Amino acid sequence: MMLARNRKMIVFLVTMFLVVVVDQVTKALVVALMEPGSSVTLIPHVISITYTRNTGAAFGLFAGSGQIVFWSALVVVVLMLFWFYRSHQQKNAWAFVALGLLIGGAVGNLVDRVFRGRVVDFFDLGWWPVFNVADLAIVAGVIMLIVVMVLEMTGRGAKEGVKPESE
Repeated sequence: MMLARNRKMIVFLVTMFLVVVVDQVTKALVVALMEPGSSVTLIPHVISITYTRNTGAAFGLFAGSGQIVFWSALVVVVLMLFWFYRSHQQKNAWAFVALGLLIGGAVGNLVDRVFRGRVVDFFDLGWWPVFNVADLAIVAGVIMLIVVMVLEMTGRGAKEGVKPESE
């Protein structure tokens, strides 16, 4: 039991660490190689790299509300860590990946707010607000956590994502 819990903790920490590192490295590359507002097309009509600076929340929501967004994100991270600590024994390994994505994404954007005063965004689909690796991780983490919770509620995720034998 202790070994399984330690593995889950390692999965969580590695996922969170990787998200923060990849997020910060990609942002540093964009800042070093591009001017704000400039854009490079990767695949025409599909995706570009467009350097924008976001003072709001994910996808440019609440622009100019940097302090409110910062403190809100910090509270969410602390609450998620508390929830994680209180319920980690009951959760399956996928919940740890989901939380690692969520918290890693939130931390990646918090690092930007602390050291840059705003968040660097760069993935540009043309039809969606410009976003970054942290935003992507947060959305993927939320989706994954919802799936895990639905599976747990229906009894399908009771044992490490494996269906119970009674089904």
